[in-house]
Amino acid sequence: MPTEPIRSAPEERLVNLVVALLATEQGLTKDAILSSVSGYREQSDAGASKDALEKMFERDKESLRSLGVPIETIGDYADPDDLREARYRIPTAEYSLPVDIDFTPAEIAVLNLASGVWGETSMSASARSGLRKIRALGIDVDAPIIGYAPRISLREPSFAPLQRAIEQGRVVEFDYIKGGSDAAHRRRVQPLALIDYEGRWHVYGFDLGQGAERTFLLTRISSAVVVTRTPFDLSLRDGAGEQALAGLAAVAERQRALLEVEPGTEAALRLLRRAVSSDAEQGIRVPYVDAQVFADELASYGPEVRVVEPAALRRDVIERLRRASDVHGGMPGGAAS
Repeated sequence: MPTEPIRSAPEERLVNLVVALLATEQGLTKDAILSSVSGYREQSDAGASKDALEKMFERDKESLRSLGVPIETIGDYADPDDLREARYRIPTAEYSLPVDIDFTPAEIAVLNLASGVWGETSMSASARSGLRKIRALGIDVDAPIIGYAPRISLREPSFAPLQRAIEQGRVVEFDYIKGGSDAAHRRRVQPLALIDYEGRWHVYGFDLGQGAERTFLLTRISSAVVVTRTPFDLSLRDGAGEQALAGLAAVAERQRALLEVEPGTEAALRLLRRAVSSDAEQGIRVPYVDAQVFADELASYGPEVRVVEPAALRRDVIERLRRASDVHGGMPGGAAS
């Protein structure tokens, strides 16, 4: 009779798997891993079924990949899609930092602090991989350089599934409300890059329905993002972030608001950093991409900012302030005057 399977710690099994896959140049087959790597071998000897062991291995692979460990699958050269005799390995060049890169303890401290600010789920696979390589250096870090670290949380629930779809090369579907419209329309997109512009997250990709590249503001996605099983060519991601940023910058170059801002206020602190010109008499010129979103921001400052031009943006801000007045009573000053 088979004995009861040994309950080894999953963390120990994962470490053993990493060590085994790093130690091989040619790669190990699944059968070799299940029969020789500690954690699987004990389970096999205790009578665990091959199907259960294979499922455990698949879960472990996904866990390691989600942590940024680059597990490479080597198939049959004659038939790459045939994975029955596939071999697995971890390329040492991708797992370790290049030998010519070195960090001081102070630099390690700053990098660790930066990683602590971002939540693990907010990091891309490349960022998680870089963090794992840094931690693997084993360098002692100087005394803490700050008493506490802030946390950056992503309010848009669409960020995580979009990030996952980009990394996996999967088409996504979501409902999107275009600026100036109240109706949502279904979009089917090949997501290529997530970018932060003007403090707001956008996803850039190829809109299959429109047959063209499009940039979508995450705050305008009005439904859950569905990651489909439809793949796309991962090479399409190359340079996508730079292309998206260039496109947004070109739009902002064509749209500049002339604003009068009260010195020493929150509006001045935030808007002066984005201003492309400033004049004590005329005001400041601030580029923007989405007029509706920018109008929301300007209205939130109340009397701290006044829109001089363009007239359409001024009307949008005034309309928002009037709606606020209807709810709370009393017309705010500043941007509406």
